[in-house]
Parts: sequence; structure tokens; C-alpha cells
Amino acid sequence: MSDTGAGWRSTTHYWATSVDADHLARIRRKPGEFAPGGVAHLVLEVLAYAAEEAESNGGERATVTLHPDGSISVADNGRGTATRDDGHGGFVKKPVMSTKDLRFFDFPDAQWLPDGHPRRGISVVAALSDWLVHTNRRSNGSWTQRYERGVPVTDLTPIADDGTTGTTVRFLPGAEVGPARLPDVDGWLHLSVEVVR
Repeated sequence: MSDTGAGWRSTTHYWATSVDADHLARIRRKPGEFAPGGVAHLVLEVLAYAAEEAESNGGERATVTLHPDGSISVADNGRGTATRDDGHGGFVKKPVMSTKDLRFFDFPDAQWLPDGHPRRGISVVAALSDWLVHTNRRSNGSWTQRYERGVPVTDLTPIADDGTTGTTVRFLPGAEVGPARLPDVDGWLHLSVEVVR
């Protein structure tokens, strides 16, 4: 599928739009369907992206942290979320938080997470969180962006490079998902996961 206007090929997400409000609203209407098992499932949705990165790079690591404010962060040491030149001297990031994952969302039998439930994509995490902060470190620049209920409320904010690459997703689950509970993080073939409580 080619994205109109940019000549880009969509493989995981549709690059032509940054927010799909109908998609996010659908998730919020049915939290039990899209986050079975509550917060633990949301953590696995984030870890699935780190696991994909680890598989393509021959092995990586991730850290899951439960913070005192009830938020949870998942940090990995992969390449960071993909970006593309916008043709005007800037760049756009892959719209993973606010649009559907084309591989999984509408195809619940496509992949199963270690909790035995279908993978739907990280937009489920964003839509069912009061807030989410996506921090991205790539070889071509680093930035952070905040979302509320899946909708970006800040622009990409540049941050200083620290010599590393990777992605950190920190989110505060909404009350409808239930209390913060971390999942069993075993079961990832190429990804080593550390849990910090």
C-alpha cells in the first residue's frame, strides 16, 4: 500500500496521517476487548515492539519499571522508532501511538502475546492511558513527545543525544484498565527483560 502524497510504502502503520481519532475512540469504548488482563497486557503490547527489534538485530534488552506514581515505563536499546524525511528539511516519525498497526489490529489471529491474548498494537496502550510519553533516541537525533488518551499534546521536543539508541515508553494506565500490575515477562526469544519495582 502506498501512502498518497509521499510515495512511501506502509508496512506497519499508515504514514499519511498522524492521528486516527476513530481508531482511538474504538479502543476506548472496549477496554476489556483490547486490553484483556488489564495493565499487564498493555506492558506486553509495548514489549512486543522491543522483541521485534531484538529479533531483527540478533538480541536486545528491555527494562520494565513500575514508578511510584503508578506509571510504567518500558525502555529498550534498539534503533529507536523510525523517522522519514518529510521533503521540506524536517522529518516525521512513524505514527505508532495514534494509528492502527496494519499487521495486527484488525487481525487478532495474526500474533499472540505471552499472556495468550492477541496482539493489537501500541496504539491500544496510548488510547487506554491517561498520558504516555514516547522518548526516542536514534543515530540521526533524539526527541520526546507526550500523548493524552492517544492524542499528541506536544510537538516532537528535541533532547540531547547521550550516545545511545532506543525507545522508552512511559504511560499511566487509565482507571478503566485496572490497577498497575506487571506481567510475566518471560517468553521473548531474542529479548532479555529486566523488571524494576
